[in-house]
Amino acid sequence: MNIEFITKEDLKEFRRELLEDLKQFLTCNKSEPKKWLKSADVRKMLNISPGTLQNLRINGQLRPNKVGGSFYYAFQDIQSLLTAEIRTKR
Repeated sequence: MNIEFITKEDLKEFRRELLEDLKQFLTCNKSEPKKWLKSADVRKMLNISPGTLQNLRINGQLRPNKVGGSFYYAFQDIQSLLTAEIRTKR
């Protein structure tokens, strides 16, 4: 049976490597948000049910584009909806 000891220096080196990896990952993924989002993405972003999303479409608060059988929503429209919602709650 082999026993390996981990020293404080080993942990510090692991921490440095982990932080460097995270830094690289975060800088590589700083892309612009998607211009168009599917219904599932919008529901997850707004934390709403499919029925609530349908009501937002029916009431004209969100204007989707339908491609095939899927609805796509402009990211800018979602931001506008959130901004308007914040203003009405003040």
